[in-house]
Amino acid sequence: MTRVLAFDVNETLLDLKALDTAFEDLFGSAAPRGPWFAQMLQLSFVGGITGFYVDFTTAQRAALQMIAERQGVSLSEQQIDATVALMTSLPPHPDVPEALGRLAATDLHLVALTNSVQDVAEQQLRNAGVRDLFAKVMSADAVRRLKPAPEPYLAVAAAFDVHPGDVRLIAAHSWDVTGALHAGCKAAFLRRPGAVLSPVGPQPDLVADTLTDLADLIVRRDCR
Repeated sequence: MTRVLAFDVNETLLDLKALDTAFEDLFGSAAPRGPWFAQMLQLSFVGGITGFYVDFTTAQRAALQMIAERQGVSLSEQQIDATVALMTSLPPHPDVPEALGRLAATDLHLVALTNSVQDVAEQQLRNAGVRDLFAKVMSADAVRRLKPAPEPYLAVAAAFDVHPGDVRLIAAHSWDVTGALHAGCKAAFLRRPGAVLSPVGPQPDLVADTLTDLADLIVRRDCR
């Protein structure tokens, strides 16, 4: 029985394309934004694998320095700070407010579960106008183990005093879905443009192209 919906934030709810102008200013093109986000994830995941914890903000700054070096661009600390700070003002994808509002009106508990540090996560959702739709905002930084490690998903179950199987993760990242499933949770995959599921390992039982469609599936499957 699903009792808690745990939503990933970056890319799932919030649109990183809003950073394109900043990347164009820094590099003359928005193209490095994707590699930057991927490099940031790599740094975070390597930290988890090696036992040397790297929080998301530190990883974002380091990844920007690495991308700049690859591009042959010299960035000041002020430029790096200003770019990373833009993460707090990302807009929601157009389908997010209505879909979240519909799900918040059910008996399910909504929680934002993000790798972003707590203060950034709170600012992100407040600035996106959706913070009030969540019962909790939980950062994996609190357990110093970033998703897809099991601890963040299990922390959600513990916070709501439910079994992990009563938690459903909603994410646009295959690695996040895989992490949740391996932790014993359910998962729903949001197929944002360019996002695909891994063919390896357990698969989510719900998949949709928009959060609106995914909300419909969740209501039919989980609200009984």
